[in-house]
Amino acid sequence: MKKYDAVIIGAGHNGLVCAAYLAKAGKNVVVLEANEQVGGAAVTGELVDGKKTSICAHYLNQLNGKVSSELNLTSHGLKLAATDVPTIALNVDGDHLRFNGNTVQSSNISEEDTANYTKFMSLIHEYANTLGFLMDEPPLDIFNMDFSDKMTALKLGWKLRFGLGAEKMSEFLRMIGMNIRDVLDDEFDHEPLKGAMSFDAVLGTHTGPYSAGNFFTFLYRYASGDRGALAIPEGGMGTVTSAMAKAAKANGAEIRTAAKVKSVNVENCAVSGVVLENGEEIKSDCIISNAHIRTTVLDIVGTKYFEADFVKRTTDVRSRGGAAKLHIVLKKLPEFKGLTSDDLKSRLVIAPNQKEVEHSFNHIKYKEYSEKPIMEISIPSLVDSSLTDEGHILNATVQFAPYDLKGGWTAKAKADFLNKCIDRIAEYAPNIRDVVEHAEILTPLDLEERFGLVGGNWHHGELTLDQMLMLRPVPEASRYALPLDGMYLCGASAHPGGGVMGAAGRNAAQAILKGDE
Repeated sequence: MKKYDAVIIGAGHNGLVCAAYLAKAGKNVVVLEANEQVGGAAVTGELVDGKKTSICAHYLNQLNGKVSSELNLTSHGLKLAATDVPTIALNVDGDHLRFNGNTVQSSNISEEDTANYTKFMSLIHEYANTLGFLMDEPPLDIFNMDFSDKMTALKLGWKLRFGLGAEKMSEFLRMIGMNIRDVLDDEFDHEPLKGAMSFDAVLGTHTGPYSAGNFFTFLYRYASGDRGALAIPEGGMGTVTSAMAKAAKANGAEIRTAAKVKSVNVENCAVSGVVLENGEEIKSDCIISNAHIRTTVLDIVGTKYFEADFVKRTTDVRSRGGAAKLHIVLKKLPEFKGLTSDDLKSRLVIAPNQKEVEHSFNHIKYKEYSEKPIMEISIPSLVDSSLTDEGHILNATVQFAPYDLKGGWTAKAKADFLNKCIDRIAEYAPNIRDVVEHAEILTPLDLEERFGLVGGNWHHGELTLDQMLMLRPVPEASRYALPLDGMYLCGASAHPGGGVMGAAGRNAAQAILKGDE
């Protein structure tokens, strides 16, 4: 029976990154993936007749710069079909709102709001830069701070007080726990502008603009990667994880697909290996799970190996999904009012105002899907011809759809919601139904069943202040080690959370290597 220095459960992007760093440090590593392909939710898949798209995540906006450069992902095949993708917030009358970097343009927005937007986003980037360095290392150990923790705390204090200055620091501390509606109402008058910006605060979450603390979620988008800039990977999101897998293999890691882990072996209060579903045993004193913490503790390891209080806190981790994924194969481009075909290379957002975003969210509270969903739309085939030989592909992340729909996600319920989503797009592109060749929607329940995203939440736990930094996923496991010798987390359940960034995998590897010193 072969023994490895480390066994990683799950070949999602964080698992692959963790494997690459451990292997680069000389560790004998194997990655065990239950599916036939690596990548987790960051994969490219076929829709119909050879036409492909990014099945879950479709924009690359948070990839950690250190991960990309240190693993040299471009040399392993990562190419970007488009960078700095602008955003267009759609208006039914065709007078759309155009965002590009720190500027916004529209014929009916005031000069004051235009100037305020530039000023506000400059401030957001300052705040994001202040927090950004926390993404690249394990969070502070608030129970037993070592020298490294003290230096990190000192650095954060320095950045807040002297980097921002007293006035901006005070404003930052005032805003960090606020909801996005109150923040935007303080800054702007233009309702379409506030609607589009509030959409970015609720995207992928179980919150509306009025929900407490989601200004932090908005800020989170800019605190990692290329500070909020959107990119489209050539070949779909699967090429990102393919490059990570190649980097791991180049450093000496072994990757096995169709190898589902059934359980973890524990001897004398420490892990000793894993058992696959086919009965095969693999020995290791270091087991690293890329799965959700609840899946890891409750299903893979088993609750009997942990204290009851820890199990309770694990089960209490909120992981409610509120987003569905829409895929449409188009015979030709739809005609959006007021947009050219070149404009359709942009990210298109349907979120007319904050009140409508909040009303869309209200439905999910009662286990209903939104009657007027809000969404972001991408047509990646306009910049990446490898996805289809003819026609085009439209992707959309749709808010809001509950994981536990009242009455269940029956075939009829999915078809009805799919029609509502297409009807919503038709408000802005009246001929959309005439050009649809194939359409499908993945609900939060589908996302859980297909990718193991507990509750359909792609962040492996909601991004709220009480589930971030040293509190993520729970204080006892915030530094990647579970309270079981040799058992670790490396996925999005851990700090700094979800998004295709790879930071959790890198940080986990660093924590494991530091523990071996």
